[in-house]
Amino acid sequence: MTHQLHQYHLVDPSPWPLTGAMGSLLLASGLALWFHTGTLMILKLGLLTLTLTMVQWWRDVIRESTFQGHHTKGVQKNMRYGMILFIVSEVFFFLGFFWTLYHVSLVPTPELGAEWPPTGITPLNPMEVPLLNTAVLLSSGATITWSHHTMTNGNKKEATYALMITIMLGIYFTTLQLSEYKDTPFTISDSVYGSLFFVATGFHGLHVMIGTTFLIICLIRLIQFHFTTTHHFGYEAAIWYWHFVDIVWLFLFISVYWWGS
Repeated sequence: MTHQLHQYHLVDPSPWPLTGAMGSLLLASGLALWFHTGTLMILKLGLLTLTLTMVQWWRDVIRESTFQGHHTKGVQKNMRYGMILFIVSEVFFFLGFFWTLYHVSLVPTPELGAEWPPTGITPLNPMEVPLLNTAVLLSSGATITWSHHTMTNGNKKEATYALMITIMLGIYFTTLQLSEYKDTPFTISDSVYGSLFFVATGFHGLHVMIGTTFLIICLIRLIQFHFTTTHHFGYEAAIWYWHFVDIVWLFLFISVYWWGS
């Protein structure tokens, strides 16, 4: 098309969905082989393929939005709908964990000692590292909002500093959670309590790491003047995702750490 008469973006043929699928298959197969045989070759190949796919796919999206002008208002509107639906799917993902938690804890079975936490489980003190992690994530939610507002007002320097603080808080949260895992007096195999604790908080920690990566990409783009006061949906999507992570942690803290203990 030499002249575009509509506001929509018809994407060019891309190899990245295919390489991403291949990388996912290699990653899943590599994990299974690692668990059963200790072989790491397929796992490393899958991680490398996925990493290269993400870098090049994101590079293409940045080019389309920043330099080629494909992300018109209509395209951005559809992207907003897509991001909202993605976050809704994530809400239901975590809802399954909370549903399971309340199902097994409100009426504990005799196998659990008819009590919650189950007999023999010593839960973590919610007023120690979990409370600190809550303060860290809530603070990061405040700093990312500060960054967004200052950027929309045209203050790029202050927005950059606030975003850097948010990223550091995200890394600090992950470090604290790793140290907490090392000190837990139970394991993932200690009844349904251990399984729920490590799977729910572990998946949340994975989301924090993904969100931190998202924000680091946004920081690089912000420094390189990719965002304007009116054209920065990539940054808005990262902010939405980060607030979602914050809210999920509040429910985890209340349900798993405080009420569950």
